[in-house]
Amino acid sequence: MTVGLGGLCVQGVAGKGITWMITVEATHWSHAFPFTEEPSLYTVKALFILDNDGNRLLSKYYDRELYPSIKEQKNFERNVFNKTHKADNEIAFVEGMTVVYKSSIDLFFYVVGSAQENELMLVSVLSCLFESLSQILRKNVERRCLLDNMEGVFLIVDEIIDGGVILESDPQQVLQKVNYRADESPLSEQSVAQHITEKLALTTNVLQSAKEQIKWSILK
Repeated sequence: MTVGLGGLCVQGVAGKGITWMITVEATHWSHAFPFTEEPSLYTVKALFILDNDGNRLLSKYYDRELYPSIKEQKNFERNVFNKTHKADNEIAFVEGMTVVYKSSIDLFFYVVGSAQENELMLVSVLSCLFESLSQILRKNVERRCLLDNMEGVFLIVDEIIDGGVILESDPQQVLQKVNYRADESPLSEQSVAQHITEKLALTTNVLQSAKEQIKWSILK
């Protein structure tokens, strides 16, 4: 028995042991099921902080195929800055990328995802980053204070994103994890080194666990 359903051709043999063969035409599949790509954990492609002249203060690129050289990265950052530093919006589409951003005094914060990425996920990362930094900088989110606390800034970024995977979006949880509170002095070099060592040890387990969750959700 053969049944045609648009782009589906279903063939089966009736009886107690029914065997079916389903053939899907790719041209129809893409219209009927728009989410054909395998779900990805790697939500964030890049994150960077620029000053009000567009100069890089911090940057992290999690997709190695996206602007692999420093020159390409800086060209992209300059392009993003030129299109956003005078705009009133909080989201932009630059070079096929979704970019969410926020400014404060003389700083610009950017989180980059693919064109298909959920904008709310990117905004949650941006908000968590800004609120976390606001607390450790005692509400003085400006260039000088940022540069004076770069060790803490890097730790916060690494607690929010690991290899492009979003680990945390709650600023309070981030601050607790890096053991960095608004009424405390900056982390010592020893505590920074210890934290980095612990992060390296946990990264593999975190990614493996997340990948397994995606695998089983697909198989269900």
